[in-house]
Amino acid sequence: MSKLLKEKTPSLISYILLRVTILMSLSLVIFFFLFKDITKDNNIYPVISIIALSFSMILYILYEALLKIQRELRRINDYLLDRKSPQKSICTTKEFSTINKNLVEVLNSAKQREIDKRKYNARLKLKNRQRSDMLSAIAHEFRNPISAIIGYSQTILDDPDIPTPLREKFLNKISNNGERIEELLSRLILWNNFERGETKLHINSFNILKIAQDIKQNLEDKYKNRTIQIKFNSKDNQIIDGDKTLIDIVIKNLVENALKYSTKDVIIKIEQNRISIIDKGIGISKDDLNKVTKKFYRTNNNSWNNSMGLGLSIVKTILNLHNTTLEIESKENIGSIFSFEL
Repeated sequence: MSKLLKEKTPSLISYILLRVTILMSLSLVIFFFLFKDITKDNNIYPVISIIALSFSMILYILYEALLKIQRELRRINDYLLDRKSPQKSICTTKEFSTINKNLVEVLNSAKQREIDKRKYNARLKLKNRQRSDMLSAIAHEFRNPISAIIGYSQTILDDPDIPTPLREKFLNKISNNGERIEELLSRLILWNNFERGETKLHINSFNILKIAQDIKQNLEDKYKNRTIQIKFNSKDNQIIDGDKTLIDIVIKNLVENALKYSTKDVIIKIEQNRISIIDKGIGISKDDLNKVTKKFYRTNNNSWNNSMGLGLSIVKTILNLHNTTLEIESKENIGSIFSFEL
């Protein structure tokens, strides 16, 4: 259909010349009939001849002008069709140069809108994929503690005569899994606040050694038969500036990760303004080393899963707010060192 319309569409020259010729022919016919009464002395024919000659000259001049316009339009069209060419479109008239410039601006604007649209769609797809990954990660992380709570509760309900030591053991399991769910929810809420930009730093001076000692006590109570060592130089200044609550979250996340993925002692090392968490655990592969701090990232195997993919992402975000970065050194089956400076 479009091809048929294109074939039937006349050129600019044909379109204008046809209409001007028809107009001039009609003018001659009208002129002839209006003044036929004065043809007795044959004076009308020279007049008509002069008029016809004038019309012919007008048609010729118009034809040349239209050819020039057509060439200008062709230049503009060729330039717009080949925007990758470094050559500029050369127009011989000011009006067509202005038209060409405006058309190029419109074209560039349209291309930029298309680029922006593609970027927006890419970001939208990424957000949708992240949202899907988040829901999958949440379901995975919550399934185990919820299943454990249901299982232990059902066992206690089904057997009223269950021995007291076993009942207490099951109740402790239920309590621990409840705490695990609360921890996951707190992590999700914190991550959501970061995403929405609602977390603001409350900078103050505090003793980093005291923070480390409190974390050591809390986690050693949680992970029985595990030891956390704190190494520091008493001559070093232990007072640092930062958001005490958020730095507590950073160190706790890093130490807890170290406890989960190693069986030996975990070390918190404090040197001036540098804090390092050292473990001799399973380590992180080279392929995963640059990815573990990304939101919702989980390794393909279950050896190091970064708990919902949020733990290290939260750590990285908090440190970025403090204008510092998380440094990771790790070798598989040897161990890892997570460090940052304040």
